[in-house]
Amino acid sequence: MTYSVPVDFVKKAIDAGESKALMQTQDMLIRAFMAGGILALAAAFAITISVQTGIPLLGAALFPVGFCMLYLMGFDLLTGVFTLVPLAFWDGRQAVTLSAMLRNWMLVFIGNFAGALTVALMMAVVLTFGFSVEPNTVGLKIGSIGVDRTLGYASHGMNGMLTLFVRAVLCNWMVSTAVVTAFMSSSVGGKVIMMWMPIMIFFYMGFEHSVVNMFLFPAALMLGGDFSVRDYLVWNEFPTIFG
Repeated sequence: MTYSVPVDFVKKAIDAGESKALMQTQDMLIRAFMAGGILALAAAFAITISVQTGIPLLGAALFPVGFCMLYLMGFDLLTGVFTLVPLAFWDGRQAVTLSAMLRNWMLVFIGNFAGALTVALMMAVVLTFGFSVEPNTVGLKIGSIGVDRTLGYASHGMNGMLTLFVRAVLCNWMVSTAVVTAFMSSSVGGKVIMMWMPIMIFFYMGFEHSVVNMFLFPAALMLGGDFSVRDYLVWNEFPTIFG
């Protein structure tokens, strides 16, 4: 009985986009920092489950817990505001100008990156006992992901870049679906169910999520991944953001 059809909930999504675009700078940064940190912890959680159980599907099935937590707390991901704020802009909300939208995206990017980077450093410390020993199996897996999803794409040249871009588009298609369909229900349980399904799909399919990657690749570099910061930015982060 808490279900709403799209024609009814779309105004809620537009209102949410307007609200996010008009927040104070410190509010945007804090909400984005928390979102980046929580999603990074969820990614570490999912990788740990996959490595320890040998069942990647189980890690993907549990990864959405992070997205659900940050969404219900009102925190902001770059991939979420890429969806909601343009809705308010295209709807003609007077206060949501192009500059307001771009400002929101920039501040959320900064906050997400700061939160994800903070967790990357903390997890690197945890997985190496403060950098005093070699990374454990989870740390080695994170390092290998960093190599595979930078140099792996680079080895295919422009075909690799195209694949990376399309994977990013598919990822944000699923994330946008989760953000929007959460408005379909007024109950916590309904929102969680609607968010869980598309987020599980993108993670298991290996699509590229810009904020998850803000954690994975810095952590991989700290854990001995054999690639450079330039490799990360050129062969993953920037194309993923555009996608």
